[in-house]
Amino acid sequence: MTEPTHGEAHGGTLGSRLNWLRAGVLGANDGIVSTAGLVVGVAGATDDRSALLTAGLAGLLAGSMSMAAGEYVSVSTQRDSEQAALAVERRELREQPEAELEELTELLEERGLTRAVAMDAAVQLTERDALRAHARVELGIDPDDLTNPWQAAGASFLAFTAGALLPLLAMVLPPATGRLPITVASVLAALVLTGWSSARLGAAEPVRAVLRNVAGGALAMGVTYAAGSLLGAAGV
Repeated sequence: MTEPTHGEAHGGTLGSRLNWLRAGVLGANDGIVSTAGLVVGVAGATDDRSALLTAGLAGLLAGSMSMAAGEYVSVSTQRDSEQAALAVERRELREQPEAELEELTELLEERGLTRAVAMDAAVQLTERDALRAHARVELGIDPDDLTNPWQAAGASFLAFTAGALLPLLAMVLPPATGRLPITVASVLAALVLTGWSSARLGAAEPVRAVLRNVAGGALAMGVTYAAGSLLGAAGV
């Protein structure tokens, strides 16, 4: 009889995937809200399709590039810190192997192993790959899977762009009489989806997250539309 396979993901792989998914959802959400606020604000001042398209594209490009650059800088800093920590650990393993073995043993003890079992495990892990053992147990780092700033920047750029395209297209494609209600309805529906998705990925309460997300997006559009209307009425 064939034993059933157990396909559940474990450890850092699952956590890393969830983090990437959550970052993608949040990036798309930022694109939706910021671009919707921009085009709705411009729509309050004018119904000219060219002006709406220009403003929306400018906001999309500026936002996506800003997100990508910010993510690149942030993840590059994290990667530099990880590499520096690994370099320190590599030097300590070379200069103080016995002290590092004892440290690994104590860390395993703190995780619930008995002294004897922890010592045996530490010895085996050290013999197999001392740096990887200390990196994972002591630092929480996988030396073979360091954060990639270019990957993070690209993912943020694409997520923001995907989110920003919705309000932009909803504003410029329909006829003038239907632009605003179609845009508002589309944006609120998208915010329900991103709010629910982010809550599920974070194992949080979906209803509360959705309400916060929708309320924030509605407030942003309301404020920018009011500002645009006032400026349009003043002839600015």
